Amino acid sequence: MDIARLNYSDPDFWPRLDRLTAWEGVSDAHVAGTVAQIIADLRARGDAALLELTNRYDRTAFAAAAELEIPAERLDAALCALPPAQRTALETAAARVRAYAERQKLDSWSYTEADGTLLGQQVTALDAVGLYVPGGKAAYPSSVLMNAIPAKVAGVRQLVMVVPTPDGEQNDLVLAAARLAGVDRVFAIGGAQAVAALAYGTASVPRVDKIVGPGNIWVATAKRAVYGQVGIDMIAGPSEILVICDGDTDADWIAMDLFSQAEHDEDAQPILISPDAAFLDRVAAAIERLLPTLARADIVRVSLASRAALIRVGDLAEAAEVANYIAPEHLELSVADPQALLPSIRHAGAIFLGRHTAEALGDYCAGPNHVLPTSRTARFSSPLGVYDFQKRSSLIFCSPDGAATLGRTASVLARGEGLSAHARSAEYRIPGFVPPEAAS
Repeated sequence: MDIARLNYSDPDFWPRLDRLTAWEGVSDAHVAGTVAQIIADLRARGDAALLELTNRYDRTAFAAAAELEIPAERLDAALCALPPAQRTALETAAARVRAYAERQKLDSWSYTEADGTLLGQQVTALDAVGLYVPGGKAAYPSSVLMNAIPAKVAGVRQLVMVVPTPDGEQNDLVLAAARLAGVDRVFAIGGAQAVAALAYGTASVPRVDKIVGPGNIWVATAKRAVYGQVGIDMIAGPSEILVICDGDTDADWIAMDLFSQAEHDEDAQPILISPDAAFLDRVAAAIERLLPTLARADIVRVSLASRAALIRVGDLAEAAEVANYIAPEHLELSVADPQALLPSIRHAGAIFLGRHTAEALGDYCAGPNHVLPTSRTARFSSPLGVYDFQKRSSLIFCSPDGAATLGRTASVLARGEGLSAHARSAEYRIPGFVPPEAAS
């Protein structure tokens, strides 16, 4: 297996790393143009366009828009039909995600100054949120839990899920997860037309305030196109894993950790950093030996050949420096003392501490959200959480004394900016104040 090898001490290290980690957008002119046409069509014709586009792209035969909604009874039936082991696993994961999300809730607060002026912040939930879930043969119940549960914990009143059903195929795991997560309505629609329906609303599909959830290039392009009309979670790039290892973890474990993200798609990026050159060789050998045993070996092989790297550094401090530059979606600190290394890490979506903490646990059931920033955006953004479904309003109450005190300051600043109406608005509330206009 031909995997890129980089060495921190090489003079061309940083340019090579930059080329390796570069990711150019999620769309092209053809996709953007087609998505724009779909959005325009849906805005013009509503349910009629949604029905036509769904039947065309998903090879379905819905006769009326009302048939696009999957009834609550179907979600109940899907949950009841699960094998006991699957239902238990789903319920366990849901409970853990909910428990973690409960700790993220932002609360309103205020304080009162000596003159009676009150300042604060009121936190409220979004009214309506749309959740996009890939459908058909793809089964991502974990994505349903990770997106829906924080929204419901935040207090979102209406959570609308859209999931395509190519050839009419519905996935029981996905529908069962929607039932457990408290999704309010589910529609059998997907693609750019589903995003547009959520953003602008139709007679059948309610308009939402924010759209979250993963999707293909068409979905990502549509989310970007409707941003501003609604909020979105992020424009996600390919999945990433970066492992920092001191050389003492089982090489097979590390190889499989790298595989766990490489199997998502051919553009996924698995990277290993270690100061131990011999360990890098052992992991490379483990990759060669274990790769043929994978069900998705063809996908993994492309990912490894095109975007993977084994990076040698001088020590763990250099490893942290490289990790902060990459700002990975998932970062494993597979070292003897991960807590000691943790303060050196500034940029990562999720950090997995210690040799026994596989990134896959975070994907499904650890509790923290698996919707994470990719493509170096962890430098300035964070995992999806309850706070993404809440908004904040500032609170200001002025007592008569407070209005007089603040009014004098506001008057000086407003007149300095040449905004006399601002100044006079504040000055009117100052007893005995004579505006310059009246004095002259």
